Amino acid sequence: MIHLDTEAQFNEVIQSDKPVIVKFFADWCPDCKRMDMFIGDVMEEFKNHDWYQINSDEVEGIAQKYEVMGIPSILIFQNGEKIAHQHSAYTKSPESVSEFLHQQLG
Repeated sequence: MIHLDTEAQFNEVIQSDKPVIVKFFADWCPDCKRMDMFIGDVMEEFKNHDWYQINSDEVEGIAQKYEVMGIPSILIFQNGEKIAHQHSAYTKSPESVSEFLHQQLG
């Protein structure tokens, strides 16, 4: 998973004509640490897609712009648009994240 450090990097990544997956997280977030324990398996299942992560505390304003109210959240972007969003309440297990990605990406 590639870490995005700036808004410019984020804006460039989401312009992709293929769907890209972005995980929003924060260092203080216990659910984010829990997700880190299983996300590798989910990434392997969806290895044909590009994965990125952004710390919502380090890059201010992006989480608000894309209505990320809780973390961790998984968002899918394509051509600069948010096409799907899995809110934090539904990211607590590998099954729920995998099911969301299957629904959105096929």
